[in-house]
Amino acid sequence: MSDRHIITIEPDKRGGKPCIRSMRITVYDVLGWLAAGMSHAEILDDFPELTEEDIKACLEFAVNKEHH
Repeated sequence: MSDRHIITIEPDKRGGKPCIRSMRITVYDVLGWLAAGMSHAEILDDFPELTEEDIKACLEFAVNKEHH
């Protein structure tokens, strides 16, 4: 899987932070929810516009950023 079609970076949106599919939800929002102990199901219940693939793309983005 590649996060490139899901993670978008737009300078005028959320200060240029990486967002999910041009929404205002950032990768860091999702990672923060996961770190706080929310399950994938809880995140998807709270934010029905997100998908399981979006959450996985955030994790992949974080791994790729750490390796570069």
